[in-house]
Amino acid sequence: MTKYISIIFTTVVLLLNSCTNGQSTPSNPSVSAAEFSKKISELPGAPLVDVRTPGEFSQGHLKNAINYDISKSGFENQIASLDKLKPVLVYCLTGSRSTYAVRYMQSIGFKEVYELNGGMMKWRASSLPETTDRTVASTGMSKQQFEKLLITDKLVLIDYYADWCAPCKKMKPYLDEISRDMADKVVVVRINADESRQLCKELKIEAIPVLQIYKNKTLIWANTGFIEKAEVVKQLK
Repeated sequence: MTKYISIIFTTVVLLLNSCTNGQSTPSNPSVSAAEFSKKISELPGAPLVDVRTPGEFSQGHLKNAINYDISKSGFENQIASLDKLKPVLVYCLTGSRSTYAVRYMQSIGFKEVYELNGGMMKWRASSLPETTDRTVASTGMSKQQFEKLLITDKLVLIDYYADWCAPCKKMKPYLDEISRDMADKVVVVRINADESRQLCKELKIEAIPVLQIYKNKTLIWANTGFIEKAEVVKQLK
């Protein structure tokens, strides 16, 4: 997460630890894409908050959503402008940032907050509708381009990532090292999940980071979430 998300998380922890008189913060109501869609219909007046960056938002978002970027310093003021006593719906790309947002909102008194479990990636995997504020050119990788990359006698290591994703950033240096040091037997391909939305949907990539290894166009290994370099190299030998 960004530095600001870390600040929000620290604030949440301090607030939760300072609760007294037996009071507790509500559990995080994380719901599936289908349930989230139903909630949107059931609560037409509830704010629908997208906590991603404006760039991500412009590439595709839920209809009628408002963009409050959790990585910006104005996020707290934007959230404070909402009515704490009324329902609010929150989402991001994979559910990571929205979880921080929901915890923060609950810690400052919001009574009814619903989070999209798995974020936009789960929403897209469920073939639910989204919209954009403008016409966006497709800059991502196509399925045909992806399949061409697999035509090699080397192992192909695919890295699905996003620019904002902290684990992705942590893994990038060692993936670059693998690309350089094992170039004789491994091809490393990095795919931006934000840009290649349709490809991720077709390949059922519903979280990030995801690593996959292909051999002779066949998927032979996959991992979701952060993983150390040694384990990845082990799979490539």
